[in-house]
Amino acid sequence: MSLPLTSHTLEKLEQLLFAMGFKVRYEKGNFKTGSCLLEHNKIIVVNKFSNLEGKITALVTLVKQTNPAENLLDDKQRQFFHSLQQTELF
Repeated sequence: MSLPLTSHTLEKLEQLLFAMGFKVRYEKGNFKTGSCLLEHNKIIVVNKFSNLEGKITALVTLVKQTNPAENLLDDKQRQFFHSLQQTELF
């Protein structure tokens, strides 16, 4: 499955991560394109200067590394999460 690289996809990823208990922040800084996860605070920091593709790729990578409790997600979010697990990143 390929994922459309749109701002709508980015919003869906942000909503999914929020439902899983994460806070997504966009910050400028001298770090590589991608994100870092502060485990205990469940904060994801994404480089705000990354392009849309870079932001989506970083968030999908993190989603694929998580295993949320199914009861945290509604049906659409659960379906989206499972589809992301099948997504091959380029």
